Amino acid sequence: MSDFSSSRQAFLQDVVSGLTQSPKSLPSKYFYDELGDKLFQKIMGLEEYYLTRKEFEILEKQHASIMAGVLSKTKSFNLVELGAGDGLKTKILLRYLKRKSEVNFTYFPVDFSGSALEELQINLEHELPGIQVKGIQNTYRGSLKIKPWENGLPNLILFLGSNIGNFTLAEAKDVLTHLSESCKSGDWVLLGIDLKKDPAIILRAYNDQKGVTRDFNLNLLKRINNELGANFVLDEFIHWPTYDPVTGECRSYLVTRIPQKVTFPDAGISVNLEAFEPIWTEVSRKSSPEEIENLAVEFGFRVCDIFTDSEDYFANVLWQKV
Repeated sequence: MSDFSSSRQAFLQDVVSGLTQSPKSLPSKYFYDELGDKLFQKIMGLEEYYLTRKEFEILEKQHASIMAGVLSKTKSFNLVELGAGDGLKTKILLRYLKRKSEVNFTYFPVDFSGSALEELQINLEHELPGIQVKGIQNTYRGSLKIKPWENGLPNLILFLGSNIGNFTLAEAKDVLTHLSESCKSGDWVLLGIDLKKDPAIILRAYNDQKGVTRDFNLNLLKRINNELGANFVLDEFIHWPTYDPVTGECRSYLVTRIPQKVTFPDAGISVNLEAFEPIWTEVSRKSSPEEIENLAVEFGFRVCDIFTDSEDYFANVLWQKV
């Protein structure tokens, strides 16, 4: 492993760790290589995948109301976004703020994917010239620990796209602990949260007819093969999503039809997969309004407002640190 870069070492260690546990799992943060980014862009445009569409509706129709609570208190602040991606929805807020000549802000997009940050920066220079942008390539927890945006100004931290839902409840609480500890009294957080609804609607969002979500999950195995020298037989995997209406967790699994012995030559390790053994790849957790309120109180925030789409599928929730 000595000839690996530190990032590839971490990738290998995380993959091997997940595959040697029972049940097996793979970290979803590694979905987002260059192809993974493009596949997720396709997912966001799918008819079944309502999340992006509904959040876009909220931000497009209610952005002035969402920002009113912040701008009534300050005209200078840091706009931090955890998991910025392509910034498509955030651009709605950025355009609005750019039109407000009295508002002074710097945009700090945080993302684990360097390619996504680079593309976002280029797009913003073209579409919204003049906005100060300082990209941060890091994880949610990593960026919240070091807080490179902290300069004494109030912070508005965006956590859009139901990103907080991509953790189990225990993991989400760990992230919210970091988020709470990184915030000063008076700082704001705007969370995107998918709401509990008809289970059939939720399950279709992760099992689209075109198979893009399947390809997105399988690309993780392809990336492991390409970058870590593994030998997953991709054609023998089934993509299998499930939804539990009690916990609100929609989970995705990759299930092998045949036994496979997956080797990692650089680490001198092999992992055996039994026929029809699942590998858990991602979770997308849905919440009720009561659960959202309880989380805010538990982590030292107050709920300023909850903005929902016309069908109450999705919510953008504005919290403020007490």
